[in-house]
Amino acid sequence: MAQKYYAVRKGQHPGIYRSWPETQKQVSGFAGAQYKSFTTEAAAQAFMRGETVPTIAKPSKTRSPQTNAPTGRPVQADVTVYTDGGSRNTGNVAGGHVKSKDRAAWAYRIELTDQLVTDSGGEWGATNNRMEIMAFLRALEQLQKLDKTGAQIRFVLDSQYVLNAVTKGWLAGWKRRGWKRSAGPLVNAELWQAVDRLLPQFKHLNFSWTKGHATNQGNVFVDHLLNQTMDRMVPGQAAPTTTATSHHQDWKKTAPTQPASAASKPVDPAVAKKSVDAIRQMLRDAGLNHPG
Repeated sequence: MAQKYYAVRKGQHPGIYRSWPETQKQVSGFAGAQYKSFTTEAAAQAFMRGETVPTIAKPSKTRSPQTNAPTGRPVQADVTVYTDGGSRNTGNVAGGHVKSKDRAAWAYRIELTDQLVTDSGGEWGATNNRMEIMAFLRALEQLQKLDKTGAQIRFVLDSQYVLNAVTKGWLAGWKRRGWKRSAGPLVNAELWQAVDRLLPQFKHLNFSWTKGHATNQGNVFVDHLLNQTMDRMVPGQAAPTTTATSHHQDWKKTAPTQPASAASKPVDPAVAKKSVDAIRQMLRDAGLNHPG
């Protein structure tokens, strides 16, 4: 997940902000708030002007890469998983680097037929890519604990890096080279090795890409969850870690999730606000909504 630009078109003080806590102050409690996150300032400015922001077309569902289905045909998943990672990189400029005091976090959301499992954790001085890998790894570990290695599992990610590593043979190439890239050292090699040990245990893994932080409710959920983790991080103290939280009964009625295919469709601001409010209510009900 790239560094974000939060554009508040309607709120307490419209403008472009660089962190979620600042943005939250502008939209919290504001009826009809309109806001969205972008990876470039130009896109955020276009949104502020009311212009249509060009998006990258997502891969066709019939060509979605799958680790155990070479034909790429879509399947009916028993389990749907959303993962996301992020870093508030204060050094995110040309040639800049993540600083040791920068907040970073990961989160996942596992949707079962009768159960919803979520989790998030933080880390100081970690990159976006590290947190994206961590979210994917932690989700795989939890699925193993849930005894779902034989289920039809669909991962929905907004990280092309993780998606390509798993589905385009990058992981296998790094392994052949002794966990090195052709161009040099492999960053976060220990995490990729852990992922490599887990993947063969799953029989049916399928993957879909979704535009990050747009209209896909599952993706928006994990984005909010990891941002709340970063909000709770206090300088000089260990980053918060949590154990997976399970929700039973009518969790689908509490926060219905749109399919990944809906990510590229325009959304009415009122509908988007209703979806975000539903996600926030679910976080409060689960005891995960902490003030920034």
